[in-house]
Amino acid sequence: MEVTLLGTGDTTGTPTPGCRCETCETARERGVERTRFSVHVRNERTDRSLLVDASPDFRYQFLEQEVPLPSEILVSHIHFDHLDGLGNAYRLLSGVPVHAADETDPETGQSVVETIAEKYDYLDAVTPTPQTPYEPFEACGFEVTLVPVVHPPLVCYGAAIEDPETGAKLSVTGDTNFAVPERSREVLADADLLLADGIVPAHLCEYHPLGGDHLDADGTPRTFGTKHMTIEGARALADELDATETRIVHVSHFVPADEAFADGLAVDGERYVL
Repeated sequence: MEVTLLGTGDTTGTPTPGCRCETCETARERGVERTRFSVHVRNERTDRSLLVDASPDFRYQFLEQEVPLPSEILVSHIHFDHLDGLGNAYRLLSGVPVHAADETDPETGQSVVETIAEKYDYLDAVTPTPQTPYEPFEACGFEVTLVPVVHPPLVCYGAAIEDPETGAKLSVTGDTNFAVPERSREVLADADLLLADGIVPAHLCEYHPLGGDHLDADGTPRTFGTKHMTIEGARALADELDATETRIVHVSHFVPADEAFADGLAVDGERYVL
């Protein structure tokens, strides 16, 4: 299993267009980026590739990282920075299965897969393919399991991706706060590589209108507002899940420059062979 981090940033990425904050300027000076979230998972045995989330930066990411176009796609939720790259399938792909959850979202009245089918009904290039959370399915020779996480107000899912022949395992939390259900934690546990959502350090919770949540024993917030884990929360979850290696993703440019490129915080282009 070869994992390439195509996009490791949040909804605006780093550097953020038009931003001259110290973090964005440092990223420019270092020549590193965190584009909108997306992960490429290649199965060397089948020579097929699974794309986890279709970033709006799809075209740039595939040109920059020189990875094969996806054989199949997995979409975690319907926020634009994880979904709208599907439009790039036009003239590039043909009949590619797009796996997504089949549970109805009370907020939208549709499941993720139904929203994809409606939004991209003009695209013959993709085939929306419903999947039931907690029920493993096959994609690119991998065993894939979607798991519910907590990213209000919309439903969102993480995923465990395993190679049944080698035992290699990648877990992706998806966009979530720290209150990941116990059953989902059990599926995500014991990964060779965990990609954990961590948007900012906990000390920035003072600037969020809702503050922080899911405090640890020392009073440190493990959730920023309601939607995303703090970096401390991502590390705490990784410890609970006993991941062999963890990379923190969905990192925003609000992380102070002296913290933004610390060990554990991913940048685009990282590759791992599991």
